[in-house]
Amino acid sequence: MGTRTRVTGLLVLGLGLALAGPPALAQGAAGRIAYVDVQKVLVRSMAGLAAREQLEREKAAMQKDVDTRRTEVDKLREELEKKGLVLAADAKREKEESLQRKVRDLRRLAEDLEKELQRKEQKLTQTILQELTTLVERVGKERNFLLIMERRSAGVIYGDPEGDITEDIIKVYDQEKAKEKK
Repeated sequence: MGTRTRVTGLLVLGLGLALAGPPALAQGAAGRIAYVDVQKVLVRSMAGLAAREQLEREKAAMQKDVDTRRTEVDKLREELEKKGLVLAADAKREKEESLQRKVRDLRRLAEDLEKELQRKEQKLTQTILQELTTLVERVGKERNFLLIMERRSAGVIYGDPEGDITEDIIKVYDQEKAKEKK
């Protein structure tokens, strides 16, 4: 279902509720509206925690590589400072150029690794969001919800805690992920 179709569906739903007026809301339609805090699900679900742990491990490995290269650069800089006065002009120029190349390569490496980490984070988050969308739709149908909104992007300023199904979604999501592992 495309974004345009979803927006149109929400507009039709809102219009229908508005035209139906307070009697329709009094008959329980309001009780069938819920919201989910997706950010909370990402932070507290097993899949979200596993994704963060994976990213932290990869970040640590990348940082180790950057630190190793930074140490090499620091050693070369130190060597150049100590021996710079006694080196021949050509040798000194060659060491300075080598140092500049290593510094430039280190910056590029750090930037590339940061971009790679961001891509991986986006991919993991996107996978979880796709799974959550399917799950929320299924829970909504099973529990006969009229509408389930994402708390933050829907601009929910106030929501009765009864309408918050975030914990239910986390529980069901974790159960499904546990079944997948078996």
